[in-house]
Amino acid sequence: MRRKIIMIGECVLDVLFEGNQPQRSFVGGRIANAGASLAQTGLDVAMVSECATDRVGDIIIDFLQKKCVDTHSVDRFADGKTALSAIFSGGSETMSRIVNYGVYPDERFDVVWPRIDQDDIVIFGSLYGVENSLRERLMDLLTHCVERHAIIIYLPGFQHGLNVRITHVMPAILENLEISDFVITHQNDVNQIFPGESGEEAYHNHIEFYCHNHLHISQDFSTTLYYKGAYQNSPAPAREVRNSLGWQAGIIAGLAFAIISNGFTKTDISALSNAQWQNVLNEAITWAKEGESHDDNCVGADFAKEKKVQLLTDIQ
Repeated sequence: MRRKIIMIGECVLDVLFEGNQPQRSFVGGRIANAGASLAQTGLDVAMVSECATDRVGDIIIDFLQKKCVDTHSVDRFADGKTALSAIFSGGSETMSRIVNYGVYPDERFDVVWPRIDQDDIVIFGSLYGVENSLRERLMDLLTHCVERHAIIIYLPGFQHGLNVRITHVMPAILENLEISDFVITHQNDVNQIFPGESGEEAYHNHIEFYCHNHLHISQDFSTTLYYKGAYQNSPAPAREVRNSLGWQAGIIAGLAFAIISNGFTKTDISALSNAQWQNVLNEAITWAKEGESHDDNCVGADFAKEKKVQLLTDIQ
């Protein structure tokens, strides 16, 4: 049976401004972008999310479908507006000011569950991992994924300038860590959840107790993959990373691709060799570099074709 990848997270349209002038728009959400990259390789990828039956929602669904993502599990609600984020960049400064728009109905996340089978990969997180209005239905789905022995990858942290009171959501974060096989963080995520700690400190002080496998992206985009009793490093890229969203989406996609292309199961993950872990990290970095180089935060068509051939060769 073909393994599937289930992406659970926000669908949002980002509009990038320089000064007061809009420059371009693109579908955001690192989980959605990662899913769009993976689907281009021929993998079965389903998006579990929500957006309104408005024009912005149509743009998002059209983008996902053109990238070959299954959108049957995206709830198209009529009573509200699709999320939109205005991102204001001060010229050469990093994207620092974000204004969020969107109106959601009282009853949210009325999604049709995708089929989950053993060793499928389920990727979830960001605000969807802790939002109270989603929590009960999300946990029902995630509990089902655990029972089906899927591989679960969790992304804590909150993108798009959202201010969340950590004391209120920490129980949900810890519960999410407990059911996960992998955790992926950027240093900005760690700053939000475990202030003053490095990625290594966050891993040893908090994450490792619940989940042994942690891929951490530092501010300079050097990357460390922690696992039981050891770690692997990838140095900071030689040139400046200007597209953090594309890099992070690429890391997520590359990790999932490495698991499937190597045929690693949920059971295998706890017993991989140092060399196998290094190969996983190398694959993730390759995808990150590719995703960072495109304005839509996804890998390019030529790269996806190469990976499709690699996938067919590896599986055979």
